[in-house]
Amino acid sequence: MLLSDKYPFLINYFENGIKNPNKSIAHSILFYGNDLDAQYQLALYISRLLNCKKDKNYDCNCLDCSWIMNGEHPAVLTITRKDNKPDDDESKTVISLKQANQVKQSLLNSSDFHRVFIFCDRDENNDITGLNQLNFQEETANALLKTIEEPPERTTFFFLTRDKNDLISTIISRSQCFYVPSFEREEVDWTPIKDVFENYFEFERKDVFDIANKLNDLSKDSIKTINQIQSYILSLMKTNFENKQFLVKLLHDIETVETAKKQIIAKVTPLNVFENLCIDIIK
Repeated sequence: MLLSDKYPFLINYFENGIKNPNKSIAHSILFYGNDLDAQYQLALYISRLLNCKKDKNYDCNCLDCSWIMNGEHPAVLTITRKDNKPDDDESKTVISLKQANQVKQSLLNSSDFHRVFIFCDRDENNDITGLNQLNFQEETANALLKTIEEPPERTTFFFLTRDKNDLISTIISRSQCFYVPSFEREEVDWTPIKDVFENYFEFERKDVFDIANKLNDLSKDSIKTINQIQSYILSLMKTNFENKQFLVKLLHDIETVETAKKQIIAKVTPLNVFENLCIDIIK
């Protein structure tokens, strides 16, 4: 599935910000959520939009777009504990202070390109994983703060993580944060919750605890019910992507569902989880 089909709201936002001469995008962008590969692909696509010399179409194959897609562009760099390390950097488990200094040093020189730095991590299989305070430690993050806050023109930073609170607060405060929902469970059948939860956004606050009780009674498998709720909300996102105000609510609700999953895994009582979820999304 194309990124434009999965995330039309995010794609439209960045395309409008880059293609419209009267708009702009933030110079520091934080993506968070469980699908790190999708975050990385979004960062690469935005890098293409920023550097494309043609019409900035999704399927453009100009030299800059081809370089970026092949990981060969000289100004679009992925910074991980494995990628783009100085020759004398012997660290293996962290994005190092030497890497941060190398990024800052590179920005002292002018460039004809729009420079992009994508900070993330890789696992043992070289798959993209998220930043946290173990692999992106405070000393390294702090070394970048002034550069992130006041970068040279035509410079953009991306930070990819599962939970934005896995990064120090000063990185979060200097970045525009976007939740990237996971579509890994998009095929989950949500009909078992239909009678209880359909059109939940029209419910009244007085119904919160009644709805939570009904959700709790639907199945002994609380995660299964939560996945059905997630699938339903994702289906709403796909059919309402032109309704910007509603999309903002749905993105918030998807994030609330992810929090509910974490609470179930942490052994919070299912009824309390459903109550918290309903309190947060039924306005």
